[in-house]
Amino acid sequence: MKNFYLIATAACTCISPFAAAQEYPLKTIRMVVPFPPGGGSDTIARVLAQRLAATMGQTIVSDNRAGASGNIAADIVAKAPGDGYTLLFGNSSLSISPAAYAKLSYDPIKDLTPISMVSSYPFVLVSHPSLPVKNVRELIALAKSKPDALTYSSAGAGTLSHFSMELLRLLAGVKVIHLPYKGAAPAGIAVMSGEAHMSFLVMPVAQAQIRVNRLRGLGVAAKSRAAVIPQVPTMEEAGVKGHIALQWNGLFAPSATPRAIIDRLHRETVAALATADVKQRFADEGADPVGSSPAEFAAFFRTEADKWGDVARRSGTRLD
Repeated sequence: MKNFYLIATAACTCISPFAAAQEYPLKTIRMVVPFPPGGGSDTIARVLAQRLAATMGQTIVSDNRAGASGNIAADIVAKAPGDGYTLLFGNSSLSISPAAYAKLSYDPIKDLTPISMVSSYPFVLVSHPSLPVKNVRELIALAKSKPDALTYSSAGAGTLSHFSMELLRLLAGVKVIHLPYKGAAPAGIAVMSGEAHMSFLVMPVAQAQIRVNRLRGLGVAAKSRAAVIPQVPTMEEAGVKGHIALQWNGLFAPSATPRAIIDRLHRETVAALATADVKQRFADEGADPVGSSPAEFAAFFRTEADKWGDVARRSGTRLD
């Protein structure tokens, strides 16, 4: 009889995660966003959260936790219970942090489980309209003629907008001054107001301001031009070979989250990204929906970490 109870208890323990996944979600889901409202990641996160809430039958709250290159938000999720009710809407900065910070309070590879890449869009090199340059070549020439005289804003030290300029510095041999802000939206405002001369901004933030001439678009950091601003050449067309910088966004959960819940969230995310309204909202922002599998996303994340880790080492960029 004693053995019977032990077997029964073990069986219940084995199936409980799957039973939990079948009932999931039973309460509000918290989606932690690493940047302030108004930026590219925040916009995409809210579009996805709204659609998932409708299909999953539960409220999904966007919780903006800006600062430390997204590490504040990532740390919150990495240390949260693995029950599917605390998710991270992470982005490219996660792939930079291991190389840029000597000591992190979490390990993005060990403590977070990738669910799906949600979207990707390129960075765009922009300048204030008053800066006397009309293209990337002229900007590089001006920067070389006046070392450390030009300034650039970023979404924060250690973000991909920061490292996009670090990559340009390495490839073009220019010296410019970094002005970090807390998010893409304030970084864009800094250039429009004249506080900074230029910036690498994410497409959702840059394209609207380029179209109304508040910013001058100089180069798109992708292999092909963007449909929303087709007049802006790629960085490679502009003469900077090898300058590719894509901002990606994706869902992560704490590593202890049951596989059944990860799979449910993946299916729901892929279905949401396939809907016409989400596709249109993403297109309006200049973003491409992705919907990769957890395994594909994990492999991509490791590749990005290697790439930007190399930029950090070559540029000597350390943030602690």
